[in-house]
Amino acid sequence: MTRTATAQRSTSESTITVSIDLDGTGASNISTGVGFYDHMLTALAKHSLIDMDISAVGDVHIDGHHVVEDTAIVLGQALAEALGDKAGIRRYADATVPLDEALAHCVVDVAGRPYAVCTGEPDGQVYALIGGSGVPYAGSMTYHVVESLALNAGLCVHLRLLAGRDPHHIVEAQFKALARALRDAIALDPRQQGIPSTKGAL
Repeated sequence: MTRTATAQRSTSESTITVSIDLDGTGASNISTGVGFYDHMLTALAKHSLIDMDISAVGDVHIDGHHVVEDTAIVLGQALAEALGDKAGIRRYADATVPLDEALAHCVVDVAGRPYAVCTGEPDGQVYALIGGSGVPYAGSMTYHVVESLALNAGLCVHLRLLAGRDPHHIVEAQFKALARALRDAIALDPRQQGIPSTKGAL
């Protein structure tokens, strides 16, 4: 069984192409025009073991909001396509990941019932601008990324920041916790015969 997909989306604000392989090694080739977001998507690929090829161009002369959110939308669409009917997957998983003083916990249910809950960020996180030269990544965008990914992939995601002070560390712990939970939730379980739901569909 090949669990791969390519998804594309083009609007007046951005043009996105995403190709993924759920059974990869975490290899990635990512370019969005927002350097820190590239770094986070690279971490997402590496720690989920999902190969990702992501190309995004957009109106970053305004800010990074559109290209960041739209990339998450297309990544979610690709995930949904690659998962297919979800037969044989574990479905549920969670992970707790530290990065220095930051600690994030993520639970994923590949439920086909999209929902996203993100809690625990300090008040100032939404105003943080992260990154070196170029277009910064806004701390407020992590919620948008998780919500857009969940809604388009059919995931239920609960992402909680348990501790954290540095905005960079907070976002990186969040992305890595999401990656590790997603890695286990989409993994094939040899004992799971068919679709892991009493309804017979996800």
